[in-house]
Amino acid sequence: MNTLSNEFITISAKPEGAELCSIQTLEEHLWQADPAVWSRHAPVLFPIVGKLKNNQYTHHGKIYTLSQHGFARDSLFTVLEQIDNTLTYQLLPTEKTHEAYPFDFELRVIYHLDNNCVTVKYEVSNHGAEPMPFSIGAHPGFNLPGTIEECSLTLEKEETLTPRLLDADGLLSSETVSLIDQSDSIQLTKTLFDRDALIFLDVDFKKLTIASKSSDIKVSVDFSEFPHLGIWSKPAAPFICIEPWFGHADPQEPYGEISNKPGIQILPPGKTFQCQHRISVKLFND
Repeated sequence: MNTLSNEFITISAKPEGAELCSIQTLEEHLWQADPAVWSRHAPVLFPIVGKLKNNQYTHHGKIYTLSQHGFARDSLFTVLEQIDNTLTYQLLPTEKTHEAYPFDFELRVIYHLDNNCVTVKYEVSNHGAEPMPFSIGAHPGFNLPGTIEECSLTLEKEETLTPRLLDADGLLSSETVSLIDQSDSIQLTKTLFDRDALIFLDVDFKKLTIASKSSDIKVSVDFSEFPHLGIWSKPAAPFICIEPWFGHADPQEPYGEISNKPGIQILPPGKTFQCQHRISVKLFND
């Protein structure tokens, strides 16, 4: 386990999956991976986000198999550097990853502390000779600071939100649900995720804050660089995942080669893609 700390906040992460495992101030804010409920903390999603139809995709006419959210979350990263308030992990391709994803990638996951904020940065490099299709996303789970009935997700301004739903196979459906109508608060309920995650494509809002009527602490996620977002939990579980994404699950409609997949990123040879999101913890009276 690797730890970063300053006077405001302490985080821990592990080389397995480059996964953030703890965010502590006066208390623990990150879900502690209870295997009876959900056995992860904050997995890194790469080189896909969500599910592929039949867990397969096609590239240059060849069929490859990738399980949900890709292999990064179950891969052993190298600790590339740990200095001051920054921790950098690196993942390079192996013979095993080439069987599922035939590209010469480099993935760096970088954690940086700044006062009461954790910046999570992703760098994806294409060291191969052909354009590289990929998706990347975050999946942090946060402890609810109260009962579900006391907790909500607040936005920076009033919005009308009609997120997309997933079908029974985990694919992106055209079905939507009316979540809020001109409101700046999403009330959490025990049944909110009975149909799995809520998917927001091309989001206009760029920040969500977890708030509770019974707590003086609020946790915010700023995902201003990301086009898509998922929110998810196990039904009635005491955590909430706020998931910034570049990419999403396969749609129900076929699209052919992986390079045509909706939401996919195409990285030219020799280029590096970067994005980041920020997690902050504040007292209401700060």
